[in-house]
Amino acid sequence: MSSENLPQSPEQQLRKPRVAVVFGGRSSEHGISVVTAGAVLNAIDRTKYDVLPIGITTDGRWALTADEPERMAITDRTMPDVAQLAESTEGGVVLSVDPGSREVVYSEPGSVPKALGEVDVVFPVLHGPYGEDGTLQGLLELSGVPYVGAGVLASAVGQDKEYMKRVFTSFGLPVGPYVVVRPREWDTDRSAARKRIVDFAGEHGWPLFIKPARAGSSIGITKVDDLAGLDEAIEEARRHDPKFLVESLLRGREIECGVLEFEEGPRASVPAEIPPVTAHDFYDFEAKYIDSASGIVPAPLTDEQTAEVQRLAIDAFEAASCEGLVRADFFLTEDGSFVINEINTLPGFTPISMYPRMWQESGVSYQELVDRLIQAALRRPTGLR
Repeated sequence: MSSENLPQSPEQQLRKPRVAVVFGGRSSEHGISVVTAGAVLNAIDRTKYDVLPIGITTDGRWALTADEPERMAITDRTMPDVAQLAESTEGGVVLSVDPGSREVVYSEPGSVPKALGEVDVVFPVLHGPYGEDGTLQGLLELSGVPYVGAGVLASAVGQDKEYMKRVFTSFGLPVGPYVVVRPREWDTDRSAARKRIVDFAGEHGWPLFIKPARAGSSIGITKVDDLAGLDEAIEEARRHDPKFLVESLLRGREIECGVLEFEEGPRASVPAEIPPVTAHDFYDFEAKYIDSASGIVPAPLTDEQTAEVQRLAIDAFEAASCEGLVRADFFLTEDGSFVINEINTLPGFTPISMYPRMWQESGVSYQELVDRLIQAALRRPTGLR
């Protein structure tokens, strides 16, 4: 029997729903995940929900952390870390994989394990591999615990840029030119793989963008203006993922649009525009999070352009079988057409992040946004759906 069908005890019926905010993780986006968690913890209505913060260290240990969002901010251009927030250097949090129980247990070496109570919903704010890519979602499905955001398949598709583009193409969504280089290709015949990239540049022109296939927050991406910088850019991408993509430059405006699940279905926010960032080659990690480069919300588009990008954002949400939320990123090219670049199934939730800002301009405050996501997760059962 799955946990969503279990009868509730009188204690469960009386207490507030308990939300476990899970953050940090093993990916290169560990720090920004901690920042996101601080913002979410600040926003959760404590009159409606009990909160259990759980941090995952960079080596994968699930740690009990203090509920202190003020310690989860960027300080002097330095990202926070779960290890600095953990209540113990050795203790660990364990979530039962028995779908008949949602009990969370905390244990330390030499001590009797301590029950922390049941969790009603998980709010994962893990970015990148080992969290945003369907791995955590699979664990939660096994445990029978509802969670915010996309399921296993949509999370995996949203994390892997190659298969994301393949899904979009199959649904008729416009994508830009790209080449994929898999680990085996690079390891067995680099000269052939490099020739494919050079031929791609010959067809589509320089510059090229070299990207890790399964990373986010613009980490590991390099803009390459000529052949001289190619190998260094490939090695930088492969530091984060052995599979990488090569994309051509699409000349045009960068437009983003948020999608949020409401009771009657997904809705799109007003779109935003990311203007050219003069201090950076492109909208990279430092521009987004360290230097706080800001977008224009709402984007200065015609009514027809706004309606079109909102339609495409919802189409992308549906094509990848997403749930909860998505930020869809587009290029408005010089010929006036939209090309989808990617979706993000767990977009940044920091105070400066574009997704919350777009919904703020659409009439949904940050606090309401967080509440809607939790309520959508509580309504949705685990398992096949």
